[in-house]
Amino acid sequence: MEEIFQDKVDKEVKIEPKDWMPEKYRQTLIRQISQHAHSEIVGMLPEGNWITRAPNLRRKAILLAKVQDEAGHGLYLYSAAETLGITRDEMYEQLHSGKAKYSSIFNYPTLTWADIGAIGWLVDGAAIMNQVPLCRSSFGPYARAMVRVCKEESFHQRQGFEILLTLGRGTEAQRRMAQDAIDRWWWPSVMMFGPKDDESPNTIMSMKWKIKRFTNDELRQKFVDICAEQVKILGLTLPDKDLKWNDTTNHYDFGKINWDEFWQVVQGNGPCNKQRLETRKKAWEEGKWVREAASAYAEKRKQKNTLNAA
Repeated sequence: MEEIFQDKVDKEVKIEPKDWMPEKYRQTLIRQISQHAHSEIVGMLPEGNWITRAPNLRRKAILLAKVQDEAGHGLYLYSAAETLGITRDEMYEQLHSGKAKYSSIFNYPTLTWADIGAIGWLVDGAAIMNQVPLCRSSFGPYARAMVRVCKEESFHQRQGFEILLTLGRGTEAQRRMAQDAIDRWWWPSVMMFGPKDDESPNTIMSMKWKIKRFTNDELRQKFVDICAEQVKILGLTLPDKDLKWNDTTNHYDFGKINWDEFWQVVQGNGPCNKQRLETRKKAWEEGKWVREAASAYAEKRKQKNTLNAA
């Protein structure tokens, strides 16, 4: 069975929920997809903080649409994970208990309006770099969900870049605000690709099963190369004194990543870890009556349909 399974993967035949699959493959997918879904939902919080404070109605409408998109992404992904035999309530419980992780980037605060631009350009830009290859994931429901997610994330990235471009062409105070946001979000965004390849044991297996198609370091390098050019258009700089083009490798060299900070945030000691989890728990508790009412209504309709059929 494992040979047949691997042969399908190698031939780019999608694995569907009812197909036989190795238990490790199933568990790896549950971990990755649920973590991705949690990241989309928790990722609404830093930006939702600015919906009521956006500088004008146009910016408010765009940001509101973006946060709504993130909610939709989370729902697509939770649905994909459910096809693997885990319930949504189980995934929520794992998030609220701290057992399940989400992207460490969302544990940083949004201090100014320019942060919304930096999140769009850098955070969503890094997300796209990670997610576009997932459109070819070996697991069918995940791959299909990612097609729509990536289209919407591309809009988010352009929206963030346009905010920074506008600020960069504005007053001196606006330029300083944009530069400050980039300075604070650059390194956390570079860390979004995860640990170095030699410290990421799941990468090899994920690539064998074609869940992932590039290593963490390969994607990180591609991200740095693109941002190093794009920042020139903004007329701003990246906070890395070691950033320079290497004619030998045809890539940008970049400075040393503070992995101590990365692991501290992953382990729950980031600036907003506790705040983010408490907000999610509060929303879950306060939404209990809505879930109960929806379940009662669905049951009532089911009974009514049964009586009509009889």
